[in-house]
Amino acid sequence: MAPKIEQALSLIDEGHSNDPRKTSSGEPYELHYAQRMTHYLDLHTPDSSPLLQVAVRAQHFRRWEVPRDSYPKTRPGYFAWRTFLKKRQAEQVQQICLTCGFTEEEAGRVASLIAKEELKKGEGKGDAEAQVLEDCACLVFLDDQFEHYEDKWAQEHGSQEEADEKMVSILRKTWVKMGKRGQDLALQLNLSDKAKELVGKALAEQ
Repeated sequence: MAPKIEQALSLIDEGHSNDPRKTSSGEPYELHYAQRMTHYLDLHTPDSSPLLQVAVRAQHFRRWEVPRDSYPKTRPGYFAWRTFLKKRQAEQVQQICLTCGFTEEEAGRVASLIAKEELKKGEGKGDAEAQVLEDCACLVFLDDQFEHYEDKWAQEHGSQEEADEKMVSILRKTWVKMGKRGQDLALQLNLSDKAKELVGKALAEQ
């Protein structure tokens, strides 16, 4: 790996390390998330390009600085928040890349991947590397965040049945975001029995 790539990854991780939120082990949450993204990239595409490696590591760069509740708690508010974050994260990491000696074209490519500018649903359409990044994000959600959201929605809805319906709907949407390789890896995840049950329901309705 070229020194400028290593330098960029180091600066990105430095940013992640400033996340005040912590995992149960005391690790900054976004650093943990970034490392899980890299883990799944290595499983998904072991020969990935250095630029994709940087984009995957930086997908949620400094996201905690713009919390979800800074936008209206509505569907349009959620999409406005996501759109703003993708643009912000892409621009910040693009500047890091330029600082590390990337060409304008290389830094722009990393930014484009983070923003998922050419992502289309389904394998074989749009930007193949953006699809890999999307697959990694979906895999981290299923492996590392799924049970947290399951508990959260059970509390919010006040009914396990309603929470399950919400999770099945989200799982269906997550599944269609992934390419074939991502789906294959998802089926290999070591999920809880409850998560496996909900995944089974979601796939049965595809």
